[in-house]
Amino acid sequence: MSFEQFSFDARIASGIRSAGYTAPTPIQLDAIPYVLAGRDLLGLAQTGTGKTAAFVLPILQNLLNGSSRQPRVLILAPTRELAEQINTTIQDLGKQTRIRSMTIYGGVGKSPQIAGLRRGTDIVVACPGRLLDLMGDRAVDLSRIEVLVLDEADRMCDMGFLPDVRRILSQLPTQRQTLFFSATMPEDIRKLAGEILKKPASVQIGLIAPAKTVSHALYPVASGLKKRLLLATLAQTATGRVLVFTRTKHRARSLAEDLIREGYRAVALQGNMAQNRRQQAIDGFRSGQYDILVATDIASRGIDVTEVSHVINYDIPDTVDAYTHRIGRTGRAEQEGDAFTFVSPEDEPMVRDIERVLGMVLERRYLENFNYGAPIPAASEERRPPRPGRGQPSRRPAQSSNAPRKSSTAKPVPAHNGSKQAETSNATVSDSSTDDKVRRRRFRRRNPRSQA
Repeated sequence: MSFEQFSFDARIASGIRSAGYTAPTPIQLDAIPYVLAGRDLLGLAQTGTGKTAAFVLPILQNLLNGSSRQPRVLILAPTRELAEQINTTIQDLGKQTRIRSMTIYGGVGKSPQIAGLRRGTDIVVACPGRLLDLMGDRAVDLSRIEVLVLDEADRMCDMGFLPDVRRILSQLPTQRQTLFFSATMPEDIRKLAGEILKKPASVQIGLIAPAKTVSHALYPVASGLKKRLLLATLAQTATGRVLVFTRTKHRARSLAEDLIREGYRAVALQGNMAQNRRQQAIDGFRSGQYDILVATDIASRGIDVTEVSHVINYDIPDTVDAYTHRIGRTGRAEQEGDAFTFVSPEDEPMVRDIERVLGMVLERRYLENFNYGAPIPAASEERRPPRPGRGQPSRRPAQSSNAPRKSSTAKPVPAHNGSKQAETSNATVSDSSTDDKVRRRRFRRRNPRSQA
């Protein structure tokens, strides 16, 4: 099968070749004909299956007919990172056309966005909050929208955007094509889809679960030993790019700093960062400037980096859906990936929920030569040591992502066997608010720009 069967315009076909696409993925095969025909569509697919191109390509084809200074296509996305990823795909695939696109999201100034709208654009890729702001300012005209795309609709629901989405929908033309994409289908999203889709075609690729190319493993460990286990795992495992997920913004920042001090090319991605710094982190991770990205769940959508060999859940996510989307950052484009999750005894209820959705018992592993009985560091020991001097090296050469991969030396153990760490199962790190304040004050004094 090839993209030639869709009879795309030569300019779009050129973009497909330039992007390196050789054959359509299953969701592209199923979805593109419906979108070309103007049908409403409900698309359910695992992350990393190529669903962005599944709607971008036919939209570009249909936009070649006619023109307008006002937006003709509105794509709603839950995060700035996903909005930028979608817009990049539009520009890559449509660079031989004269179709214009732009992004709208918060965290940056309104003026450039308003100026872009005044110059005219065909496609707007927006996050709901800032789009509503501009609608309230009468800076955007959505009266000529022909196509509405809701991407990662379940994530928008998780982030509390559903009321905003409904307000935006009330201002759009009723006669339009609506494309609704989601990796999971909770009840609120199923209800919304039923309200806004008209006789939709349905496309579902596989189970709503992580891709089959991902290998899963649990690493039981006391909470206070997670940092040591992460360093030992990275030292013993051949990796390409590594995405580490934490539950809090503070932990993402401090863990990235710890990895840098250990010589790794690491960077944090969390919600308190200014948009330009967030984009620099993503671009640096994608280009290979950084080998490790330490992120909160803000990054579980919208990072399209095929070279991510490992996702490590430093903290287990709060929901099964969040696990699905975190793990979806590896094993993309039919490549193999590994998902490691550090679990403490209190995480077992969530582990059982994940296993039920995956339909299998996840392998428990213990890392060889790791001291699970080591004393757990006190909070005071976690404080950051002085930074390296100006002339002192702070990084070591990164391991080549092309190096042959070898298996971790972690030894598999029978499922639900946690006896080896019984001595430490009830120990946790004291995370006093006083220590947090001290660390934050020290960080601000040493990094005044971080408050931007």
